[in-house]
Amino acid sequence: MLLTLVAFVVALGVLIAVHEYGHYRVAVACGVKVLRFSVGFGKPLLRWQPKGSSTEFVLSAFPLGGYVRMLDEREAPVPEAERHLAFNTQPLRSRAAIVAAGPIANLLLAVLLYSVVNWSGVQEPKALLASPVAGSVAQVAGLRGGELVHSAALGSAELEPVRSFEDLRWLLTRGALEGERVRLEVEPTPGVVHREVSLDMAQIDTREADAQLFRKVGLLGPWTRPVLGDIMADGAAQRAGLRQGDLVLKIGAVDVVDGQQLRELIRQSVRTDAAVVQAWRIERGGQQLTLDVMPDVQKEQNASVGRIGAYVGAPPEFVIVQHGPVEGLWNGVVRTWDVSVLTLRMMGRMVVGQASLKNLSGPLTIADYAGRSASMGFTQYLVFLALISVSLGVLNLLPLPVLDGGHLMYYLWEGVTGRKVSDAWMEHLQRGGVAVLLLMMSIALFNDITRLFG
Repeated sequence: MLLTLVAFVVALGVLIAVHEYGHYRVAVACGVKVLRFSVGFGKPLLRWQPKGSSTEFVLSAFPLGGYVRMLDEREAPVPEAERHLAFNTQPLRSRAAIVAAGPIANLLLAVLLYSVVNWSGVQEPKALLASPVAGSVAQVAGLRGGELVHSAALGSAELEPVRSFEDLRWLLTRGALEGERVRLEVEPTPGVVHREVSLDMAQIDTREADAQLFRKVGLLGPWTRPVLGDIMADGAAQRAGLRQGDLVLKIGAVDVVDGQQLRELIRQSVRTDAAVVQAWRIERGGQQLTLDVMPDVQKEQNASVGRIGAYVGAPPEFVIVQHGPVEGLWNGVVRTWDVSVLTLRMMGRMVVGQASLKNLSGPLTIADYAGRSASMGFTQYLVFLALISVSLGVLNLLPLPVLDGGHLMYYLWEGVTGRKVSDAWMEHLQRGGVAVLLLMMSIALFNDITRLFG
């Protein structure tokens, strides 16, 4: 709990500070007087003003946001001697640049974070496929498990090398959400000629991009040996006499070939809310044993599934993925662009009803993911920060009043017509924007509570 709280607060602080610094830095460069730079809203907890600076820097009590307050005749009278320093007197291009600088700073931060991960190198699972889920897109395409993915592409694009299972997972995510066919070049077994497999992602219902998405694709994880790990006290595995390190060879009449298949067999070991006793053939210390196992029944997504109370599957084979200076930076740019486009497409699909509003996430889900990523290591936390930074940048560029994109919309109108938006229209639009934003936040918070506590 403490790790989750710290990781969440640090993430918010960094992302908000970078966003507001973008506004601040460009405002100063354009000759605008900045009165206050605040991370957070409400009562100031800490404030300071560097010597010779006109800006007061503030850390406030409520951390979900921040602001940069500039000299502006619309907010308070401005002395004639300082009128040239006011925001509202600046040329259109300067005002637009100042407003756009916040979201752009978040996108640049994402590029930097992705690049740092690429440069430092990270251990990722090898792109060796586990057994696909029965009836899934992967199984229909002819994958059987054990194949090594060498390269992949979306649609008719040129095949590109796949360095790890995470590379493959990202490509599959894009393919599923965009309804685009994914082509894989795989090596069925070592030394066998490569063959191309095509996954028809258009047949997947992606209105809800939830945990079931990869179950529909059929590739839930990399290949692992069907070995048992930690055994939970009083679980089905312990009651049956199973031990850590047991290699599962067969369940009933079915030969077990990898950890993913074993997990699926356990999940499916229930009939009408009751578990079924199964004969497990295992290898322990060089000897083969047969044990009767009756999994526990648990509810998942309104369905009954089997659980044995044990970690199933050995750790996958890992590879070190590291990029050079130029390649790492370029890949950071590409990943930021891809995530931005995917985010916009998902938002567009939610607006037209092609995607569920359940995909919206709020602060509780973000905090949960912050804690989980931090517990997995510094690199995973950086990837999480990059993802949220992209989301923040894209969200603020939406043409919604009260957001940066809404102000850019006003400036576009001014640039086309030569007239500023009237105060009356501005007030109406701002009220509408606040209402839409509050509705989105309410839906996101409801989704958080349902997802985490439902």
